[in-house]
Amino acid sequence: GDESSFFSLLWHTPQDSMAKEAALVPPGRATVLRKRAAHKRSKVAADKPTTKSVPVNGDKNGKTRDVVVVRESRFYPGEHVPKKLPSRKMPRPTKLRASIQPGTVLILLSGKFRGKRVVFLKQLNSGLLLVSGPHKINGVPLRRVNQAYVIATSTSVNVSSVDVSKYDDAFFKRTESADGSSKEFFDKKEEAPKAIDAKRIEAQKAVDGALLKAVESVPNLKGYLKSHFTLTKGQFPHTMKF
Repeated sequence: GDESSFFSLLWHTPQDSMAKEAALVPPGRATVLRKRAAHKRSKVAADKPTTKSVPVNGDKNGKTRDVVVVRESRFYPGEHVPKKLPSRKMPRPTKLRASIQPGTVLILLSGKFRGKRVVFLKQLNSGLLLVSGPHKINGVPLRRVNQAYVIATSTSVNVSSVDVSKYDDAFFKRTESADGSSKEFFDKKEEAPKAIDAKRIEAQKAVDGALLKAVESVPNLKGYLKSHFTLTKGQFPHTMKF
């Protein structure tokens, strides 16, 4: 009795039970095609004539001759030219984080104004965020930032009165300089700093005019936006509630 139970345990291993269970599950379509070696068999298309018979002059030439319907090109590239394969991936708009809504106060983590607090206005078609300081409070102008480099705080302000419908990615496009040669680059002398475009100045005044009124309606928000975000010893961002 003991020996039979021992051998039954020896032969009935968990691997055997798993194999039996796998045998009960019908194989999938990919498994069946792999076993049939379907990938090695070429698909037979509809029978189309590959050659055609043309008349040939001369008594001893057989009167007709079979020639191919589609003649291959004699040209071929000297080097392998990779062919771009079609892609089924469609560009999707960047998903906005749930913690970022119009009027949310953000903390910039990179760039020239890192550590500054700004007000989020809207998301552009490129996925970037349109923010403003306002410029009169902390010096941050109307600019685009990546949402990966901001911290969303729980502080917000009502920005429904701020009209930013006419500002898009084309508004921030830079104008390329005409002199692009390296010789002119090294020969040219130091130039005076470029003046800010008048269009940018007018846009900043229009946005800040309505945004300042919204900020002043919230107590202590103006001082909060003016302050600079810093960390001291013993402070850890992942344990903070912003």
